[in-house]
Amino acid sequence: MSNVHASSPASERPDTVDADEHNRSVSSTDAENAFSKSVLVSAVRCTFTYLLIPFGFPLIGLSGSVGPWIGLPVGLIAIVANIVSIQRFHRSNHRWKWPMTVINVGIIALLVVLVVLDAIDIVG
Repeated sequence: MSNVHASSPASERPDTVDADEHNRSVSSTDAENAFSKSVLVSAVRCTFTYLLIPFGFPLIGLSGSVGPWIGLPVGLIAIVANIVSIQRFHRSNHRWKWPMTVINVGIIALLVVLVVLDAIDIVG
């Protein structure tokens, strides 16, 4: 007995549902856009950390003590954005997936250090 649905994709079969959304195909453009967004979020975090908090905030009367309260959530968002970027590069089977993974992991490592330092500043 043959299976009528064996050759048709899940999206064409009305009686099946693609239960694993993570196996969906992602275009190279989607992967590149995710990488661009993750780097942008990381750049915003670094701009706050190294320019606005130490130099800009005192000019407008804000102390440096607000820095960790801004840096911590932005750092966490940046880490998530980089993880999404890695996932999209791998799901798209992009030809640059491994070099982009190395870049993203490097950025994540630096962000983890900054998030830990911010958490220490907040708690301590």
